[in-house]
Parts: sequence; C-alpha cells; structure tokens
Amino acid sequence: MTGGFPRPVRRLPIVAPGPFGPLDSPDLFRLFRLLCAVAALLALAALSGCSALLWGTQQAPIVEATVMPVEPASAPVAASAPEPVETEANEGPEQKKPKKPAVKPHKVEPPPPVVAPAPPPPPPPPPLIVLRTIERSDARTLLDSQVQKPDGKVVGRAIDMTADAAGKPREMVVNLLGFLGVGDRKVNFPWGTFHFTPTAKGAPITLNATAVPSTTTKSNVPELALLDATVERANGAKVGRVVDVLIDANAQPQAIVLDVSGMVSTDRRTIAANWSALRFVTRDKELHPQLDLSDAQINATPPYATGKPIRAVSPAPPAAPPAASAATAASAPPTASTALPVSNARAVR
Repeated sequence: MTGGFPRPVRRLPIVAPGPFGPLDSPDLFRLFRLLCAVAALLALAALSGCSALLWGTQQAPIVEATVMPVEPASAPVAASAPEPVETEANEGPEQKKPKKPAVKPHKVEPPPPVVAPAPPPPPPPPPLIVLRTIERSDARTLLDSQVQKPDGKVVGRAIDMTADAAGKPREMVVNLLGFLGVGDRKVNFPWGTFHFTPTAKGAPITLNATAVPSTTTKSNVPELALLDATVERANGAKVGRVVDVLIDANAQPQAIVLDVSGMVSTDRRTIAANWSALRFVTRDKELHPQLDLSDAQINATPPYATGKPIRAVSPAPPAAPPAASAATAASAPPTASTALPVSNARAVR
C-alpha cells in the first residue's frame, strides 16, 4: 500500500473440482455445513451409546411359562344375514321359497302298561233242538191225499199207513170209493204198490196194483197204524198225537205232524218231527212210538203251518267233552240243519 486509503483486497473465488463439475466457494460452504451436521449427529449417537454402557441394559422380567391347551382351528362361522320377511306383496312364482318343515323334538313315550289277558269267553250253551227244513215241493201229506189208477182215474183217498219196529213202512190204508158213498171200504195195500208225486196238481198217489185184495192179509211182523197214535217219551209222558205223515218222491216218510195241544199251552198247536227221531218199541206185544222231546224243546220248535216251509225238529244230541266236540265239529260235513241253543228257545215262537 502506498499512502492514502488502503485498497480492498480482492479475493479470488475458490474453485475446486467436483464429481459433477467444478465447485465454487458457496457450494463448498454448503458442503461444509452438511458435513458439520453429520458429525454432530454421529457425536450424539456416540453419547447415547455411552450412556447405555454406563447404566446397563434393562432386561425384561422372567415369568414362569404356563402350558395352555390350544384348541384346533375351526373355520370361521359366517354371520347369517337376517332372512327377509315374506309378504304376499313380494311373493311371486320365482320368489316363493319352500318352507322348511318344523322339526319337532322327539318325545319319548313311556312303555304301555302291561294288561293282563282277558279270560276266554264261556262256551256257548249246548243246543236244545236241531231243525231241518223240508220244502213243500219235496214232501206231501199222506192223510186224505187222492189215490188214482195209472190211467188217472181217482179210486179213493189215503187214510192211514202202518210201520214195523224198524220204522219201515209196511202198508197204506185206502178208503175205496163206492157209488154215492155206498160201498166205501177200507183196504190195506202193500206199500210197494204206490208211487208218490209230491208236485202233482192232481192225485199225488198212484196205485199200481192190478187187483184189489178182498181181505187184509195179516203178517206175523208187528205193525203200528200211525194216524191217531200217541207218541210218548221214554218215561211214559205224553208228547202228542200223530195227525199226518209227510212222504217224499221215493215213498219214504220224512216227518210226522204232531198235535201237541195242552203240552205247553192250551191253544191248538202242531209241530213237525223228523221221522228219524222216532223210535218204535214193543210193549205188551204192541208197538208204541216214542220221541224224547221235553216241554222246553216242544216250546222251542216252530209251529207247523200249511203253505210254509216245514221245520222238522229232532232232539239235540248230548253234549260231548270239549276236546271231543271240537274234533267232531272239525271233521263233520256241513248240513242244512239248524241247532237252537237253550237261550234262544223262547225267541223262536
């Protein structure tokens, strides 16, 4: 400096090379400041590390381990959305859903009480009588039936018949006609000389004999005239009086008609009894018809009436033991007879 005022010194810019080109002095200043900041941060970090070394590291408290059961993982249950309330307004063919049936809880019912078996019903009462139906077209009454010759000429009427001890018909008694009632006579013809036609509209009896016997031939075989004979029980009690005999197309007696008036009531009453139920016993060298029908059995028998089916009665057989009766009922063929029990005896009338 040479006298006067000093001249300012002119500084030249500092230029330094850099990675991206030359750096001037302001850039160097900023770089220096950045380096100072980094150095300060490093110093602060070093101070914090020293304090950790001085005071030591704080360890976590030791807790005794407890074994806990781990449940298996299950799929998360998605929360079901509330079902929409179905109304008649929004229901349609495609919107209507089938309703799930309500599952009712199963109710366990107690076991049924043990009921003792009912005792078997008492056996039915034994039958009182046995009835057999005889159609009117199958049998014809003997008494007062017209008798004709094979040419159709009526010669008389039947008034009686005889039977032997076996119940076999022996003769028929015919009242031969005279002229205006003069000369009528009773003649016995052998039973085999007659032919019976129950369905005939005219004379039901045809006499096939070519000659009329002049006298009645008596045989040594005991015979019984049936009409007006008294039928008795085995003890001698009266059952009824024979008023007619029913004959079939084979000339076989099927039943007798008994007048039982005074036996069970004071009214006149007739019944039909099966011919097979009759027995012929010999007493005092004479035949006597027997039929074991009690008053109760007679009362249980339906009455004999003209024009109605014939119900011929027979006494019921004696009751058999239970085992024997069951075996007999199983093996016996069905018949047309009807057995009436004792309890129904009054109902038949």
